[in-house]
Amino acid sequence: MKDILNRPHDRVTLKNMQSDWLSCLDNKVGFKGFAVPKESQAKVAEFSFRGTPAKIKHGDVVIAAITSCTNTSNPNVMLGAALVAKKACDLGLEVKPWIKTSLAPGSGVVKKYLDKSGLQKYLNQLGFNIVGYGCTTCIGNSGDLDESVAAAITDNDVVAAAVLSGNRNFEGRVHALTRANYLASPPLVVAYALAGTVNIDFEKEPVGISKDGKEVYFRDIWPTTDEIAEVVKASVLPDMFKGTYEAITKGNPMWNELPVSASTLYPWDPKSTYIHEPPYFKDMTMTPPGARPVKDAYCLLNFGDSITTDHISPAGSIHPDSPAAKYLKERNVERKDFNSYGSRRGNDEIMARGTFANIRIVNKFLKGEVGPQTIHVPSGEKLAVFDAAMKYKNEGHDTIILAGAEYGSGSSRDWAAKGPMLQGVKAVIAKSFERIHRSNLAGMGIVPLCFKAGEDADTLGLTGHERYTIQLPTDVNEIKPGQDVTVTTDNGKSFTCTLRFDTEVELAYYTHGGILPYVIRKIAAEQ
Repeated sequence: MKDILNRPHDRVTLKNMQSDWLSCLDNKVGFKGFAVPKESQAKVAEFSFRGTPAKIKHGDVVIAAITSCTNTSNPNVMLGAALVAKKACDLGLEVKPWIKTSLAPGSGVVKKYLDKSGLQKYLNQLGFNIVGYGCTTCIGNSGDLDESVAAAITDNDVVAAAVLSGNRNFEGRVHALTRANYLASPPLVVAYALAGTVNIDFEKEPVGISKDGKEVYFRDIWPTTDEIAEVVKASVLPDMFKGTYEAITKGNPMWNELPVSASTLYPWDPKSTYIHEPPYFKDMTMTPPGARPVKDAYCLLNFGDSITTDHISPAGSIHPDSPAAKYLKERNVERKDFNSYGSRRGNDEIMARGTFANIRIVNKFLKGEVGPQTIHVPSGEKLAVFDAAMKYKNEGHDTIILAGAEYGSGSSRDWAAKGPMLQGVKAVIAKSFERIHRSNLAGMGIVPLCFKAGEDADTLGLTGHERYTIQLPTDVNEIKPGQDVTVTTDNGKSFTCTLRFDTEVELAYYTHGGILPYVIRKIAAEQ
């Protein structure tokens, strides 16, 4: 309960949080790095919030959300958060009005026991009103910040923070304007909302000032284990769970009134911007395509370490200047109705345009510039990644991706493999892969290759401006899981990689052009 996280597998103890944060300001741009010059780290940006003078600086919290399908299922931490709120309210503490606060439990049971305890009113008083039950801030659905706050952050290049009790917080996922995103327990979310900054030592610095002018510290609002246990025992009752889950299949009037087609086949609506008939089976035959050569391929993107599935296939908001936004505008969708990539994942046209569209992605081609663009090597043009990918496809060129370690870490989302496939990516050459993402790439017919130990694109002198030929056997019977594969470039370089089709089944997916055609052919053959 007393730890705060930056990635699910990177734990920062609460006592070290402030020093860790300060080091992030110094670090180069990337994971846990913002490269803020020393002379600018204490800069204060002044703005007007709804007519009231306000200030914001690096590390200030602008989003505080109790959310998650997992974290909020624990009554101890949820009622613990409510007790923090009660103690804070009793002392007269408040959350700054420009901090966007919300409470989104994963289950309606939470509301029942918060109401039973009488503590929900204190969460409401601090702004943690229930906004719904399901995916919200954790997947980028917090909504826009107030325009004045957004302008203050953008105009002054402020590294603003979000603190949430979700289970994912990869770059660009929570909100486009919060570069620092921390995962914490629900009680800690309330504490950081009250403090208004992650740049605080809770042991030595006050969280706020009480109504009688005294300094209030973290220890003054943090409930004891016994206090939490007492309210859990009195408020969390078996009938709450029974009543909620017995009614779960009954739905609600809006859901139950949705019109449903009686057809056994889905009636695709060509005008829909949410659900679109995908191209996976277009021109498919019963004969598998077999091994496909990757010859003279261009490098679409050149990455370093820790590229996550959120970098590859963001689930958050759709940026107004993105290819996906252009697609929606062309179909008369207003910006207020763009929604998010996560909500439009039934439309392959949007998801292909959203692939590598993360606003915090770092591509070596851009030499320090951050954002979803790349260089179209033949022309030297800087383009949105999707536009560059389509330009290569239209020119008849294959593409590959160069990457560092832990490529594809994070949520195991299938679109992080489907999207590159739709963009025309034929192979990914990385130092290492996250297990599930590597398997997903194989399932989409993309060749996963690993550099040999001690080697990567930099040590081999690869800039990404080369053209790559992957010398896989043309006879599928000669391809074996884990075999060595030679990669050559048009400027005379040659290096050996390990083929990361790890099973015969993955090889079968590859020879069929992916798992989807493989399954269809298998079903059709059994009819």
